[in-house]
Amino acid sequence: MQQTIAKEFQIKGIGLHSGCETILTLKPASENHGIVFKRVDLPNQPEVKALYSNVVDTRNCTCLGFSGGVVSTIEHLMAALSVCGIDNVLIEIDNQEMPIMDGSAQPFLEALQAVGAQKQQSPRKVIKVLKNVSFADDKGNVVTLEPADGFSVHFTIEFPSKIVGHQEFDAVITPDVFAEAVAPCRTFCEKYQVDYLKSIGLIKGGSLDNAVVLDGETILNEGGFRLENECVNHKVIDAIGDMYTAGHQIIGRLTASKTGHYHNNEILKILFADKENYTIL
Repeated sequence: MQQTIAKEFQIKGIGLHSGCETILTLKPASENHGIVFKRVDLPNQPEVKALYSNVVDTRNCTCLGFSGGVVSTIEHLMAALSVCGIDNVLIEIDNQEMPIMDGSAQPFLEALQAVGAQKQQSPRKVIKVLKNVSFADDKGNVVTLEPADGFSVHFTIEFPSKIVGHQEFDAVITPDVFAEAVAPCRTFCEKYQVDYLKSIGLIKGGSLDNAVVLDGETILNEGGFRLENECVNHKVIDAIGDMYTAGHQIIGRLTASKTGHYHNNEILKILFADKENYTIL
């Protein structure tokens, strides 16, 4: 059956790029409502559904757009909502950017677990992949969706830095796998990327408290990585969150090599371009 959250709650934090404090208020929503964001700071408080078709920017995050505004960096919360089985929720936000928290999905997961879920009366819908679909960019980075019995992710990254190097994640995404191996993993970047992004006015809220920063073969964060393969596992958070913009949970296997938000959005466009690729159950 469909589920919403058991009660209203708030999350506060700063936006990674804007540096502005944001307050999220998550409210229970009715059956078939879906995941909806509401910009309460704007005139008329416009709403936007968390769907791949409403994504307007994928350069540094997944960003939803609507007439008069955006809601950016939704992917970490979306991943937690997906794994917790939340089908319907209204997310009121008083700024354009989601709070980055510690750079992982764990704060969102813990908040959702604390309030719990409320079962509803209508059956849950899921999207079952029926045919292999894939998308490749001009650099040969590829993402594929193929039929499977559950939802699994096989993600591979390659970095010249030995401290990251070749990393792989391959598992069925269960609540336990997500909580233990995926949710705690933070966003990461190279120090030169930080310097560049700051030079163009981005990551005003970025710090070692909300990202893993690599400087050559050195991790600048005290304590280093939280988990082995933290970098690729964080990419899995992004993939899970982006896949939930399908509108329902996906039953299929996602295989990705050196890809990101752009590729995740493109593969959903390809999946839904032909009704023979999928069925809604």
